Amino acid sequence: MSKIIYTQTDGTVAVIHPAGGDASKAIKDVPDGVAYEIVDDSVVPTDRSFRNAWVQDSKTVKTDMTKAKDEHRKNIRRARVFKFPDLDVEYNKLSETSADTSAVIAKKQALRDAPADSAIDSASDEAALKAQWNTSILGTSPYS
Repeated sequence: MSKIIYTQTDGTVAVIHPAGGDASKAIKDVPDGVAYEIVDDSVVPTDRSFRNAWVQDSKTVKTDMTKAKDEHRKNIRRARVFKFPDLDVEYNKLSETSADTSAVIAKKQALRDAPADSAIDSASDEAALKAQWNTSILGTSPYS
């Protein structure tokens, strides 16, 4: 089975999956004037976790780790959006009764700090980057 890959104007990789597997018939779907490659299925990664970080390198598709780290940080920010309101409610309930709010404050700070975790910068591949998802503060990993 063959696919067609090309880099779009926004820098992302487009992958055309030809119906019936005949890539030569699908070339018409490539925008005019754009360089493309007909490649084997195995060239296109099956793990789409960092799809927006794919880059074309001649006849291969690779993950740009700088872009993948940015995508990972976006995933963290999306996950924490749903955590803050619950923590705000918890904080308000505790402060109404003059109870200790330090644990809630610490959880909120951990959420704020999560995108800046140095382990994200040190991740050398996708697996290492996925392992940096802190389920104790962010919940279920989007990569599982």
